[in-house]
Amino acid sequence: MLDLTGKKALVTGIANNRSIAWGIAQQLHQAGAELGVTYLPDEKGRYERKVRELVNPLNPSVFLPCDVQNDSQIESTFETIAQEWGKLDILIHSLAFASKEDLSGEFSATSREGFTQAMEISTYSLTRLARAAKPLMSEGGSIVTLTYLGGERVIPNYNVMGVAKAGLQMSVRYLAAELGSHKIRVNAISAGPIRTLASSAVDGILDMIRHVEEVAPLQRTVTQQEVGNSAAFLCSDLAGGITGQVLYVDAGYEIMGM
Repeated sequence: MLDLTGKKALVTGIANNRSIAWGIAQQLHQAGAELGVTYLPDEKGRYERKVRELVNPLNPSVFLPCDVQNDSQIESTFETIAQEWGKLDILIHSLAFASKEDLSGEFSATSREGFTQAMEISTYSLTRLARAAKPLMSEGGSIVTLTYLGGERVIPNYNVMGVAKAGLQMSVRYLAAELGSHKIRVNAISAGPIRTLASSAVDGILDMIRHVEEVAPLQRTVTQQEVGNSAAFLCSDLAGGITGQVLYVDAGYEIMGM
């Protein structure tokens, strides 16, 4: 039985009720984990209010601002976790961003600024958060990030995000190799296309979803709950021997040639 009772789980990347991170948070809560949630701070506090209202039914005991482009906020987040919880068992990394203009047109036209920002938020942030989490996972732990097939194959209008996801997947492997001796497992879930705030920036996302529904062996795309269930599994003792892997939760689309 999948049981996360007594586990402390920090979930990043919840923006609204369509976020994959929201689906994961719900399943972790259902499995008994105690939740901590971060949100992206903004001057008017809109994200804080929206995310706080959404996650309130899950009773998170830690609710913190964390902009992963700000080292001081990352340090403050994990200092608070150390004070409130004393440990961390689970870290969910569900963060990605690229400007809309860098997600269409010719890949070679990607701006230096856009490339740097996409890599910093979508790729480097996993390494930075893992470094901060490591001292709190003294009894071992599980880190799970979200990737996509566009990090392995060319997907129209994915462009710089595909490069960022490729880097993310290699980061998973290097982190798994480094942290394994500390009993910390690091894995990625490659989810099929789901209509989220982030995916809405990709031109043709609805066409992508329809294509998956036509081609995937299960003849559909996946749901937030299915991705959440898979994340909860990877965070549980049932997945104790799994690290450095990419788990495809995409209705089987990844295996198809045509």
